[in-house]
Amino acid sequence: MTVFTCSPEVAEALDNGRPVVALESTIITHGMPYPQNLETARQVEDDVRQGGATPATIAVIDGTLHVGLTADQLETLAQAKNVAKLSRADMAVCMARGGTGATTVAATMIAARLAGIEVFATGGIGGVHRGAETSMDVSADLAELAQTAVTVICAGAKAILDIPLTLEVLETNGVPVIAYGQDDLPAFWSQSSGLKAPLRLDDPAQIARAQRTRADLGLPGGQLIANPVPAADEIPRDEIEPIIRRALDEAAEQGITAKAVTPFLLDRIFALTSGRSLATNIALVRNNARLAAQIACELSKMPAKPVK
Repeated sequence: MTVFTCSPEVAEALDNGRPVVALESTIITHGMPYPQNLETARQVEDDVRQGGATPATIAVIDGTLHVGLTADQLETLAQAKNVAKLSRADMAVCMARGGTGATTVAATMIAARLAGIEVFATGGIGGVHRGAETSMDVSADLAELAQTAVTVICAGAKAILDIPLTLEVLETNGVPVIAYGQDDLPAFWSQSSGLKAPLRLDDPAQIARAQRTRADLGLPGGQLIANPVPAADEIPRDEIEPIIRRALDEAAEQGITAKAVTPFLLDRIFALTSGRSLATNIALVRNNARLAAQIACELSKMPAKPVK
């Protein structure tokens, strides 16, 4: 049984051993309004192509897991209503029902691994939510990083999260957290979280070698590359933090919980920053796509050893 289908562009690239970068689809369906979501998705795909790799935007459409979307599929998804937000727990059920869903970090990693794609660019990963000591709200993204061998390029954990606890969970699960080009761990909209990153690498080729070495050592899981947003586009931590706290207070007052928390917070932060947070989000996603293309190109020069 075939559980996924590749677009013609992605299938050709994979068949010929060319570099491919996976891209999630929740930023399209849950991250911004139409037509800005479509414009951004196209920009990000073009950034990957200009970097010498093939983009593979991943989504479930009418029950089929698509690895790479055609131009028509991308436009249809950008305008679709009531699209499910899929993670490890619910992707199979959505497919079994013939539904349509956008993939989160965890679900995109699963699909990328199935297709043999080793690199995935996103905005920010999920993690341990603030107040998790009572809510137990911890993203499935962290468990996925511990078990699925894909290198994930992000701008750090989303700044609405408890970043120190997110780091602790990643460390406990043996996930390498590598800051790219700086010592500080970035925090999504901000270049620095105020925390030192556990690891640092400055070269896409080193990141690719680290991934190959993990495989040679038989280590499960992926690696997380924290790529800081460009300085010209960042919202400094001391500026964004009070806004995050206000949005969190509003979510608590309104009883917002579970999967509804992150979209609510991002919407409120968008309003409270007069749209600046979205502009920064777009800049960091494009920046991550460019780095992901470089890493994918380096990996294509280092063929993986066959599994014995």
